[in-house]
Amino acid sequence: MEISPHAKPPVCKIMDYGKYKFEQKKKEREAKKKQKAKMQNVKEIKFRLKIEKHDYETKVKHIREFIEEGDKVKVWIWFKGRENVHPELGERLANRIIEDLSDIAKVEKPPKKEGRNMIFTLVPKNPKKD
Repeated sequence: MEISPHAKPPVCKIMDYGKYKFEQKKKEREAKKKQKAKMQNVKEIKFRLKIEKHDYETKVKHIREFIEEGDKVKVWIWFKGRENVHPELGERLANRIIEDLSDIAKVEKPPKKEGRNMIFTLVPKNPKKD
């Protein structure tokens, strides 16, 4: 295999081609891992419509931690049974979550009802710099 073709005389090396291909693939995988680490992660938190005060505060605290780390947070509000008939209660809960986190987060996707769930996404106002 030719290593540096522009040198005088050209430098060549005798090697196993299969091993060379394996090493190249290994380097590509390592590069992908490093590239993925820099991407913004999407965390998910699920709420029920009838959530107790302490449970709500704990989940909001977790969302706050995720956002401070620079991650996006996808919030699911899950409707069960007859709760599905009252989407305004879900909107009220969603607005409460958005308001409690308005100091560090902004809404990327507004709350939207999809089947039994209401989904919205929060992103950090000031993304974390690595």
